[in-house]
Amino acid sequence: MAHPYWPLFDVEVRTPRLTLRAVTDEVATALADLAARGVHDPSFAPFSVPWTEVGSPQLERDVLRFHWRSRADASPSNWRVPFAAFVDDVVVGSTDLAAEDFSVLRQFETGSWLGREFQGQGLGTEMRIATLTFGFVALDAEWATTRAWHDNGPSLGVTRAVGYEPEGSRRAVRRGQADTLLGFRMHRDHFDSELRRDDIDISGAAGVRGLLDIDGPDASAAPDERRSPAS
Repeated sequence: MAHPYWPLFDVEVRTPRLTLRAVTDEVATALADLAARGVHDPSFAPFSVPWTEVGSPQLERDVLRFHWRSRADASPSNWRVPFAAFVDDVVVGSTDLAAEDFSVLRQFETGSWLGREFQGQGLGTEMRIATLTFGFVALDAEWATTRAWHDNGPSLGVTRAVGYEPEGSRRAVRRGQADTLLGFRMHRDHFDSELRRDDIDISGAAGVRGLLDIDGPDASAAPDERRSPAS
């Protein structure tokens, strides 16, 4: 049954290897438990926001706060849509799309993480493609962007494998020191020609389009069920 007030809870993106589902409070708790078991080697700092560098139970509480804040702050002008990734109903990681002024810019940024126990299995690439599919197919984006520290090999490997273009670098603070953050972008033409697949299904997109005013106040609702590519 569709959620009467918060259509983001109804969204699913299904691939043969994993499913992206909305982050309810129950799912957020599962993500918090997964993060507490480890996301990366403690000597490494892969994230521009160092959310993993705190102890328990602050880390788990911060994960919950992140998802509560994402819901509370979502508006047509500035939103973040997080998903949990499941393999055989087991939570393995999280991915999200974030955008400002999407109805004008048609651009979103992705971020993601996998529990350490699930890394090295190709799930990061599959999760990224599923996320891009939601952004380009369900939300009709024109551009996707992402960023990573210059030495974040796993993230950069996924980004380059799916074909983002380099978009320069900038200096940013990392553990109190200046470091280099790399930026990348992808146009929907590349997604359509190289990444779009007919084995990825999306449900619940219409409600999200309405919530985030993707089509504008006068546009008719999009179909609730979409397939990539459209049949």
